[in-house]
Formats: sequence, structure tokens, C-alpha cells
Amino acid sequence: MRLTAEELWARLLAEAWTALGAGGPAPALQVTGAPGQLASHLPVEDTAIACAGAALLAASALQTQRGGTGPRAARLDRGHVAAVFRSEHRVQLNGQAVGVGFAPLSRFWRASDGWVRTHGNYPWHRDALLRALGCGGDREAVAAAIAGRGAHEVEDLVTDAGGVAAAVRTETDWRAGPPGQAVAAARLVEESSLGDAPPRRRAAGTLPAAGIRVLDLTRVIAGPVATRYLAALGADVLRLDPPHRPELPQQTYDGLLGKRSAVLDLGTDAARLHELLDAADVLVHGYRPRALDRFGLSPGTLAERYPGLVVVSLSAWGRTGPWGGRRGFDSIVQAASGIAVAESADGDRPGAMPCQLLDHGTGYLCAAAALRGLAVQAASGGTQVRELSLARTAHWLLGQERGGAPAAAETTETTGSGADWLTTLGSAEGPVTVVRPPGRLDGLELAWPSPLTRYGADLPAWR
Repeated sequence: MRLTAEELWARLLAEAWTALGAGGPAPALQVTGAPGQLASHLPVEDTAIACAGAALLAASALQTQRGGTGPRAARLDRGHVAAVFRSEHRVQLNGQAVGVGFAPLSRFWRASDGWVRTHGNYPWHRDALLRALGCGGDREAVAAAIAGRGAHEVEDLVTDAGGVAAAVRTETDWRAGPPGQAVAAARLVEESSLGDAPPRRRAAGTLPAAGIRVLDLTRVIAGPVATRYLAALGADVLRLDPPHRPELPQQTYDGLLGKRSAVLDLGTDAARLHELLDAADVLVHGYRPRALDRFGLSPGTLAERYPGLVVVSLSAWGRTGPWGGRRGFDSIVQAASGIAVAESADGDRPGAMPCQLLDHGTGYLCAAAALRGLAVQAASGGTQVRELSLARTAHWLLGQERGGAPAAAETTETTGSGADWLTTLGSAEGPVTVVRPPGRLDGLELAWPSPLTRYGADLPAWR
């Protein structure tokens, strides 16, 4: 018997809560609004509610543990969740759309034996793609270079050149191969406690994460979603970006909400990095597994040098398996894992979910993992490490009941304008309109700290 809309998100929320190691049933969550905001074959809307709900409930639980009032009534609206899971498409600067989207070479291409998905939004990934294919940068040249090759051949050529691409696979094919098997063997949230650091206890503030310092080494969508939500919950979030690979300008408005932004070379200014870590409570990073080891940021070293830190690690494919060190983005994971086939509108051309659910959903799970890690650390000490991946979230999604209507191929549109959930912040460049953070606690509506900072304009220092 099929689950109702209410039953499905509630079951998914219970699974997420268990994966976070919270223990016991998930606290009550009130969900309002009409279903059908994110049309798809897969249960995208219900999964989005579960991920955002898990973060909201983890915030409520931490507030209670820190000495606030009792469990706080938590509420989400379906329309708000649908809008915030497409937040990058809602941004306006001075009343004009910022235009976040995929670059011309980030798309599906027909290969000689199927389809392949590429990602070329960042200049260095675009350059690697063209270098691997040995062609010019116009669509026609790329299409011709891919059409004469097999999808897996293109995948190997591009990834070996330092680019990002994936052959479009069915779910069965993905699960039969070593990368898919490694992802399936992992938990939705991998957790460990290292060392014997004493608990760090702080009194409650007006918001659940008040007084918590979060060092943010993430970019694109998933990591920034996690850290901006922590900022909306009261945390002091400082984002660091490398000087030699700047963020895309259109990504900064949505990705810097509630934060301060600084530029720091981890290799040449290690002393400043370690000063920041020494005073931090949480580190959230989106580097590939083991990529930070050379900077002295492996989990073991972090536990030794900064005992009691909460470390949240986000990657595309997870830490284990042959793809553990591979680059990836939401769209690439959708293609490789079978989601693009599952969301096909015609059974031929690959489809896409109505939002980048893997990015946004994993982002809220990362925020929940950070909040739960803080709660565990305050209760029992240790350096708390949590690891999540887009591919493991995809595996979780694909294991759920399905049967809804698909979104049109390559669309990211939702029903409604989402205007009810917008707010306008000040910035040095003019008013910026964005989607408000989702959720209410005891009727208190969350909000982004204002004004919006300029990318790289802040000092790499805590307040």
C-alpha cells in the first residue's frame, strides 16, 4: 500500500534522525502547505522536507540541551521548502535576476552508446574538458567530439584530465559497479568520535547556535547551504576561499548569506588558518577526502591539535571506493547514480530533478550533523567527526517509494513564484532579494543576518 504524503516525509525524517545518531524517535514537526510543489518521479519534495526538518529539529534539541526552554515547536511550509531548495534561482540584485544556472558546456551530450553529463561552470573545469576532448569551446565542436566516443570513454578522458563528467547510468548499472557498491555500503551520516577532549559547554542564547564559531571551507551549493543555515540559527560563520580559484560571482549572493567572507591561501598562511581553527567550534569543509591532509587537517591531526572540534566533511562520492577522490557535483551524481534515467520524461533523454536536491538536501543534513555533533560533544566530549556525500544522499533517495510525475527534462522550475518567502537585504552593491531561511521555532521566523557581505571583503579573523 502506497504511503500518503504525510507518511512518506515522516518516515524519511525518522530515517534521517536515526542516521544522525540522535537516538529515540524524531521530535514532532508540523508541516503545512499543499503537496505537489516539486513534481518528480522520485520523492523529491518529501526528502527535502525530511532534510530541512532534521536540521530544524537538531537546532531545537541543541537549544534545549544548552539550557534554553523545553523542546520548541518546529514548523515548515512545503512552499517555503520548495522555494529555498531552488534558492540560487530566486536571487535578485537591484531588482534584476542574478542568473545562476549551468554554463553552456554543463549539460547532457549524446555519446555513441548513450549519454554523458559534463560540468564546466568553473573555468578550470571547462579547460580540462576541452583539453581532454581536444576540441574548441563551442557546443558544436564538443558535441562532435563526444558523439564519436562511448560515454564511459568520455568519462574517463575528462576525469583523468582533471575535469568533471559522468556517463549516464541506470540504477542497476550504478549499483553493480565498485563505485556504487562503496556508496551503498556507507551510512547516510558516517560518525566517529576521536580522542578524549573534555566537553565544551556554553549557555543558551536567543538562537540555538548563538556563540558557536563555524569555519567554512565550502563552495557551490551543498556546503554553503549548511553553513548559511547555521548562521541563520545564530552561529558566527567565517568562510575562507583560495585566492587562486575565486568563486563565481553569481554564486556569492546565495552562498554568503549570514556569513563573513575572507580569502586565505591554506598553503602559504597556515599559521593564520591554525589560529582560526584554535578558536573554532565547528569546521565544515567540502574538499575531497584526504585533500586537506597536506595542510595538517586530517581528522586525526585535527583531534590532536584542536581537541573538542566538530568536523563535518562533505564530498561528492564519499571517502571509500574507487571514486573516493573524484570531483563531482549534484548534476554529475544524478547522472552516474541512475537519477537522470529515473527522471527521464520520455525514456530516452535523461531528465533532472526539479531542484538540486542532492546539494540542498545534503547541505541541510550537514547542518543537522554539525548541530548533533555539538550536542554530543557537549555531553560526552571528544572530537566529533561527521562525513556525508551527495552520492549517499542519492542512494537514500533512490531507495524510496516513487511514482509521481516527472519534471520536464533539464528543467528546474517549480509551481508558484515563491514570492511569499522572499526577503531583501542590504549590500554594498545594492538591495539583494533572496529566499528566507526555512522553518519556525515556537513561532519565531528565522532570518538572515544583514547586510550581505561582499565576497572576500572581510579579514580572516573571528569577531
